Amino acid sequence: MATSWKNFRQTLSLTPEEEEIVNLEKSVITAIVDAREENGLTQKQLSELCGVQQPVIARIERAIHSPQINSIIRILKPLGYTLAVVKEEAAER
Repeated sequence: MATSWKNFRQTLSLTPEEEEIVNLEKSVITAIVDAREENGLTQKQLSELCGVQQPVIARIERAIHSPQINSIIRILKPLGYTLAVVKEEAAER
């Protein structure tokens, strides 16, 4: 029987650090999907622009696996974005 993500997530007993990693990854994936859609691109079109196979983009967008940093950068570049490391204090302001 299918369960909601919220119910399933509660069974994982994540540490605060693991929870933070999950939330950060979710934010990155959401930003990728939003940027692709804002640019009016399909996954296949994005794949052709960035050189990352469409099935990989689909797995990233569905959070089936954690993307490698080089894949994230390659996907973001043709969308007009880059990846930045920001000190946490600055990010919270």
